[in-house]
Order: sequence, then C-alpha cells, then structure tokens
Amino acid sequence: MPDIPELQRRLRPLLLPVGALYAQAMRLRRWLFERGTLGSWRPPCPSISVGNIGWGGSGKTPLCGHILRWAGRREEHGVVLTRGYGAKPKRLPLLVTPGADPAQAGDEPLLLAKSHRLARIVVDPRRARAGAWACERFDPDFVLLDDGFQHLSVARDIDLVLLTPFDLLEGWGRVCPAGSWREGASALTRASAFLVKVAPGRQPGLAQAIEERLRPLGRPVFTFALKPKAVARLDGSARAADLGGEDYILASGIADPAQAATTAARLLGREPRQVLAFADHHAFSQADVARIAEAAQSAHVVVTPKDAVKLRRLDGSGGFWTLRTELRFGPKYDSDADFDDWFGARFDALAAQHRQVYQEAMRKELA
Repeated sequence: MPDIPELQRRLRPLLLPVGALYAQAMRLRRWLFERGTLGSWRPPCPSISVGNIGWGGSGKTPLCGHILRWAGRREEHGVVLTRGYGAKPKRLPLLVTPGADPAQAGDEPLLLAKSHRLARIVVDPRRARAGAWACERFDPDFVLLDDGFQHLSVARDIDLVLLTPFDLLEGWGRVCPAGSWREGASALTRASAFLVKVAPGRQPGLAQAIEERLRPLGRPVFTFALKPKAVARLDGSARAADLGGEDYILASGIADPAQAATTAARLLGREPRQVLAFADHHAFSQADVARIAEAAQSAHVVVTPKDAVKLRRLDGSGGFWTLRTELRFGPKYDSDADFDDWFGARFDALAAQHRQVYQEAMRKELA
C-alpha cells in the first residue's frame, strides 16, 4: 500500500496549486447550493449532520451512536441517512436490519443497526431520495445525516464537524490532493459546533491550535475520545474486562489501525504482538480469517467493532474478541454546557419550531 502522506510531502509543490483549484471548485459548489441554483431537500423534522472536513477516522460513527443513545433515552426515533461506503445493496434505498448481510449494508450502517434497534438506518448514495422515502414511511422525530458535511443536497439544522489533531496541526488547510481535506478552511464557517477527537496522552500544540484556529469562528468546541471498556466474543458467548495479560494480535480494517492498537493496549495492558492492518472498510474473506488465525497461533485475536460485524459470520470458532468502546467527552471551549446539554437545547428548540410549522399548516388546511 503506498504511503500517501509521504507522496504528498514529496510532491507538495506540484499538488498545492491543484488543491487550491479544488478548494475553489468546492466553494463554488457551496455557493450554488446556498443561492438555490442546486436544489436541496429539507426534512420535515430536525436534521443533524455529522461529518468532517478531511478523510479518515474522525469518530463519525461513534458520535452518531452517541446521538442515537441520547435520543433513545428520550424515546426519540431517528432515521440515519448514510452512503454505506463499500455497501453493495440489491435495491435502493436499503433499510438496514440487525441481521443484514454486511456486503449489502456496509460495515458502519450494520454496526449502527445492531447497536440501536429504535433507529432506522437507511443506505443510499442519494440521501435526499432516501430521506424522503424514510420520512414518508417512518415519520421520524429527527434525521441524522452520516458523513454529511459535504452532502449539501440534504439541508441540515445542526452541522457537527469532526476534526482530528492532524487536521488542526500539520494537516491544516491542505486540500486534496495536497492533503486530506475535502474543502478549504472557509467551509468551517458552516459548522454549528466542532468536535475534536483526541488520543490518550499529551498532544503538543493542540490546545493552542484550537485557540488560534477554531475559537475565532465563534462556535463551541468539544473534545472527545474513544475509551475501551471491555472485550466480547464475536459470537456473544463471553465478555471480559480484559484478557488477563495474555498475548494477542490485532486485526484491523479501519482508517487508523495505530489508534486501534493504542486503544487495545490501554485496555489489555500490553501492546499487540502484531497488527494485521487491512484497508479501511475491507471486505473480509474466509482466506483473511485463515491468515489472521495463522498469525495468531496460540494468541488471542482482537478486532474493532466495525470489523466485528463482518467477521462474525466468518469466524466459525467464535474465538475472536472485539473491543467494546465508549465515547467520552473532555475539555470544551466557548460553551458553558457539556455537549449533551448544548445539543439537547438546540434540538428542543428545533423540534418546537417544526411543531409550530406543522400546526400552522394544519390550521390553514382546515380553514
């Protein structure tokens, strides 16, 4: 697999002008949506986008899961609109059920469907089409747009933009192909709030970057981390706080396998003996399982939750373990409230507005 950051570093003088042109094209696209030249669909209920400005693992799926758990405690029923990266559905839109084939549903939609039974997870690259279809059938209390920051064909009331330390430090403002950003820094003015995914340990320069690069935008900034809490067998036969200090390997098909290894080491008390890194969203095969088992020999096999939904059907022995993590918030900036309180206040205000619009429409219809 090519070392893309290294290639970008070597070719930076050539790639920077191309990145600048791409940023201009994306700015023009945004302007066309804002003035209505390019149409967008507005859901009949509060609409929340969870997205990022760069590619890679910034924690979008865990944050979507956190919002769905928050909604579940309030008995709010949501619809999640997702592209379903790597999914190959036989029909569109596809309503993802907990027992769906991961090849059709995609790993992240299936993970959400298994973990949040009250929510409706709908896969379709054309999310405006999927949203209209889902709202007509399920009458949700809200729509959650997964990886939606650039998906402007669906209007949103709350735009949650996720960033990583890399985005805020050495990757700041570098638009592809010169960097990992999908848009220029001016796009960040669309955000309702920023959520910065941090890793354990000190991250020199991060607090200063937040102060200098995000706080001038006048939006709340919340930091969060994914913290391990247990491991569980893929077949559900056992759960444990750790592996008792025993040897293990990590098999990972996510964007940042190094971060998964750090998370595993924090819980299990030692580094993995080996990290078998597959491409992000890798479609595991039986041959992959055999390769993983051969590498493990007498050691345990640990996988990420996103990989577990695909490997569960292939791990005939049920011996693989999956990490169980939870999202925890850390320091915040420009907000007196914690994220849940800030989000809840915004959500309740939007819900009240939508109820008022609905009541006015009904009065006009009955007049």
